[in-house]
Amino acid sequence: MAFCGWKWLLLLGRQNILAKVWRSRRGGPSLCWKRCCHWSAGKSLNPEVRAFLEENTEVTNSGHLTPEIRLRLLTPRCRFWREKPDLWPYGDPFWAIYWPGGQALSRYILDNPRVVKGRSVLDLGSGCGATAIAAVMSGASQVLANDIDPIAGMAMILNCELNHLNPFPITIKNIINSEAGNWDLIVLGDMFYDEQLADGLHHWLQKCIRIHQTEVLIGDPGRHQFLSHSIHSQLHKVIEYSLPESTRQENYGLTSSIVWSYQPSNSLDN
Repeated sequence: MAFCGWKWLLLLGRQNILAKVWRSRRGGPSLCWKRCCHWSAGKSLNPEVRAFLEENTEVTNSGHLTPEIRLRLLTPRCRFWREKPDLWPYGDPFWAIYWPGGQALSRYILDNPRVVKGRSVLDLGSGCGATAIAAVMSGASQVLANDIDPIAGMAMILNCELNHLNPFPITIKNIINSEAGNWDLIVLGDMFYDEQLADGLHHWLQKCIRIHQTEVLIGDPGRHQFLSHSIHSQLHKVIEYSLPESTRQENYGLTSSIVWSYQPSNSLDN
């Protein structure tokens, strides 16, 4: 099965599975920096997993919006571009795709370092870690990456190495609906693919804004689930990027990706 088959499964049915996992892993500890269960600099990777990821991904900085950032991704030259998805041994590799919303967020941060410089940043649903990497490169004082897939956490450490960065802390707990953390900025890309998950995000982000005046930036290429959700009426368009041709081909006709600022008129509203 070609990788387009992977992509189709990830975009449709298999994302429903991931959404259920996000919804089921509620609660957990506070987002307080020192209380998160996370990996940090010096954390050793499982040698077997490291070897597998290095063998079955390609290091690339082409075909996406941020050539400054090198990433391990699944590409046409990788074995699993052609293999059946069920042969991948570590669960669906959402992290191995550089999704359009994340590309837009990362490009915006690299072009506008003032957005993160000297600030604490939470990258929610971090995936390959590109947006967290962009925040570190642009001078953020603290960065925490969050993804519920532990393999994504391992991939992020490898991607930090590729970009000559010390690994930032990574939490693999579902922090949606947990205590609102005192972050200056929360960034999230490509997370509005399931209505119930989107509802949870909407309410949790409102709480973060209400309690801590957190700034929120959302990256999305205009998927139906995002555009049709009630949160969309409370967003301000920051910038729109034209996607590279290879990203367009992999995302079934999506031609651009947008960074939105979430500015609810009243954060107590639903």
